[in-house]
Amino acid sequence: MSGVPVKFTPDATGPLGGIKVIDLSRLVAGNMLSLQLGDFGADVIKVEPPAGDPLRAWQEQGTSFYWKVYGRNKRSIVLDLRSPPAMEALWALIDTADVLIENYRPGTLEKMGLGPDQLHARNPDLILVRVSGYGQTGPYAHMPGFGTIVEAMSGYAYRTGFADREPILPPLALADMIAGIYGASATTTALLAREKGKTRGQVIDLSLLEPIFSVLGPEAAIFRHTGGVKERIGSASNTSCPRNVYVCRDGKYLALSGSTQGVAERIFRIIGRQDMVEDPRFASNSARIQHRDLVDAAIGGWFSQRDSEEALGIMREAGATVGPIYSIADAARDPHFQGRKVFVDVEDKDFGVMPMHNILPRLSATPGGFFRPAPDLGADGGAILSEIGLADAVIARALGVEQ
Repeated sequence: MSGVPVKFTPDATGPLGGIKVIDLSRLVAGNMLSLQLGDFGADVIKVEPPAGDPLRAWQEQGTSFYWKVYGRNKRSIVLDLRSPPAMEALWALIDTADVLIENYRPGTLEKMGLGPDQLHARNPDLILVRVSGYGQTGPYAHMPGFGTIVEAMSGYAYRTGFADREPILPPLALADMIAGIYGASATTTALLAREKGKTRGQVIDLSLLEPIFSVLGPEAAIFRHTGGVKERIGSASNTSCPRNVYVCRDGKYLALSGSTQGVAERIFRIIGRQDMVEDPRFASNSARIQHRDLVDAAIGGWFSQRDSEEALGIMREAGATVGPIYSIADAARDPHFQGRKVFVDVEDKDFGVMPMHNILPRLSATPGGFFRPAPDLGADGGAILSEIGLADAVIARALGVEQ
């Protein structure tokens, strides 16, 4: 990206302005959840242990780019919750909060004296979001569950990769990301229900397992009623054809999808195979799936005889749905990414600018914004506790500061 970097506007407000979120979570899912709320103006207060959120330790060449992105629009306070004064300060924050996010192993919050009953006795309007690997109930509730494990158990990894190779785990925190987005949606739903008087506070039981399972769509129904288990087929699809990744003469890859009948026929005509439009083996989506190897051979042969730019131009000109396989370097150069501002350069104290994904989704009348950079560990502790009226001596004890 180029041009003037986006500046943080701490005095601006978003549509969730006035909503206070206490985030006790660690790593990705909770941070993704609170990021969504913070991006739209909620006051997100990260309560961190003295060592900080472990996300800060995910570093590249000594810098936690993960924290700079997922810590934006938040404030940080360090509270050692083994300390009674720190726990008293936490309770004071909870008394004034709208939302509390935690991702301890189920039962831990209760052992800390912060179970739902205790919390709602003090703050009946509190929305408690409980993030865990497998949920608050069920045979696996007590087990620790990182995203990697639920990506395996959900059925997602089983479906990813090639039939003659091992299943593939996603190379990023996919289960956590999906759960965080679900969690943000659930939280805003609970806030709206509270505002409309349908309820006061409530508990949101958010597992990592169920959101990523949901992306499998109707596979449970298909299995129940047909006995069919969808297997790994690489970049092809069990449900539509043509759909795959094809290599061009210059060694670059293009992805193509012909998910509707009209587009599939258009693709066959582009590659000079009008006969496939009329052939019963390719006349319907179901028939094409049964003869996927023949479809891929015909389309793959066409791509292999052309460089990627030529093939892309021909396909797009004719109205086919096709696109290049991008690295992040390719995305950074793409004019659509730049024109749409898919990611933006934001001011940064260490590097001058820090590219990061833009505010999502885009609201026409009440957009989110960049309100504050990711905070240094504990940078806002004194201000946060002062705002709720705690005396200086109480604040010092809560923060473990010598007077």
